[in-house]
Amino acid sequence: MIDVLIVGAGPNGLMLAVELALAGIRPVVCERLSAPTTEQRANGLVGQVVRMLDRRGLYHRLVDDPAPPQPSPGFVFGALPLDLRAVPDNPLHLLQAPQAHLERVLAERAAELGVQVRRGHEVTGLTQGADEVRVELSDGTTLSCRYLVGADGGHSVVRRLVEIGFPGVSTDRAVSRTAHVGLPAELIDVSTGGLAIPGYGTVAPFRHTRTEHGLIVWAPFTGRPPGLTTIEWPESTEFDGPLTLAEMRASVARVLGVDVPIAPPAGAGPHLLRRLVGGNTRLAERYRVGRVLLLGDAAHVHSSIGGPGLNLGLQDAVNLGWKLAAQLQGWAPDGLLDSYETERRPVARRVTMSTQAQSALIAPGSEVTALRVLLGELLDKPANAAHVANLLAGADAHYEMGGPGGPLVGRWAPDLVLHTDAGPVRLAELTCSARALLLDPTGTLARLAEPWRDRVDVYTGQLDPGGGRTDPGTGQVDGGTPTALLLRPDCYVAWQSTPDGSDGSDGDRLREALTRWFGRPRPDRP
Repeated sequence: MIDVLIVGAGPNGLMLAVELALAGIRPVVCERLSAPTTEQRANGLVGQVVRMLDRRGLYHRLVDDPAPPQPSPGFVFGALPLDLRAVPDNPLHLLQAPQAHLERVLAERAAELGVQVRRGHEVTGLTQGADEVRVELSDGTTLSCRYLVGADGGHSVVRRLVEIGFPGVSTDRAVSRTAHVGLPAELIDVSTGGLAIPGYGTVAPFRHTRTEHGLIVWAPFTGRPPGLTTIEWPESTEFDGPLTLAEMRASVARVLGVDVPIAPPAGAGPHLLRRLVGGNTRLAERYRVGRVLLLGDAAHVHSSIGGPGLNLGLQDAVNLGWKLAAQLQGWAPDGLLDSYETERRPVARRVTMSTQAQSALIAPGSEVTALRVLLGELLDKPANAAHVANLLAGADAHYEMGGPGGPLVGRWAPDLVLHTDAGPVRLAELTCSARALLLDPTGTLARLAEPWRDRVDVYTGQLDPGGGRTDPGTGQVDGGTPTALLLRPDCYVAWQSTPDGSDGSDGDRLREALTRWFGRPRPDRP
């Protein structure tokens, strides 16, 4: 019997497969397509997921740069500029990587870990029993698994078969057009990469530019044809045939108010010409029914504005992976698997709120323009820019860990450096195994975690949170910030030491946190 059958070999399904394999589970991925799609989809990653990939050793497989990821000095929110240069602890990271490249890297990593990906297998039915799920395939065969995860997209067959509701709203007015194009060299500003359009002005690269007639995005990708995207709200959304370059040129002219000469892109292709009408914002009523769970777009769909999709879905996978592995290995405490929904569904609700707000801000109309002026004034203030940056990055997610704790408990662990006898080590190097970590600067807490050492790795050494000064005697940074940390495999802080913990309460709280998240201690360990 298969431990976990994952339906869907997109980025989210493959990421979950990698997480399970790192935890000692051997999942099987079932994909209806016989080969990876060549369809152009996401062009990169936005948010905390960039650092999450770094913490799994995948970032440097995606980019040819030995340095760790760095935050972006700016971004956009609803086509409004977001200046992040004055934001302390800027959380917003960007990574230009086509979705096809991301899928290749994840598939390679999954193969290294022994994951089977079975292509050309479409799910047509399923039945749940007390201990298994039986899955029917289009070729008439049946598979049995202990858990089934639907990572099969917004039109999820798995979600439909287990009758999970998918309420939300659909719109049919907006028309989005995207094309790979060729443009005259004299229109491209070589210093900025933007478009200098006579009669209009500059269209900045990789930014949403709104006019009273629509929105345009100019994307001069490296190593592949540049792209143009427009969004309009026409009176009619009926079209004859697929998108053409002539239709794309006419759309650009309407949005900017001037004609822009568009030619076919250089190279053999395949080249993108895509028109999308309307969109959906939907959130599954539940993420789990018995032994069946939903992941990624199967659980939530929303506008792509701001690029939140992979940030949300891949972090769903990292949250679910270790919890499902714990359930299968028999040490999961009560309610651990259900915490996948209670933690991640509110994050999805917040993402849908953000994308709906941004979609409203790019709509035409003088009242929208007035709202944009006011919001632009607010975003000029670093505190407001930081709030929106945390929203876009998914860095404002805060889970309820239970019991008393410090300011980091329930939040994603900051980037840290552990100074060991062998030299400094980045936190990202310690988390590649996807195991829980106890970071113990003083070496006094390791013995308390000994009964959980089959589930928790312990590292001793002074912690440097971004250059803060650490007192070697107390393990405190700058005289007060606690630095002993217990991290879940998804890098969220489950416990931290406190300044007044010398009375023994730190040890009690640590044992409570270990039991809360990693089950009962092994009786054969003192």
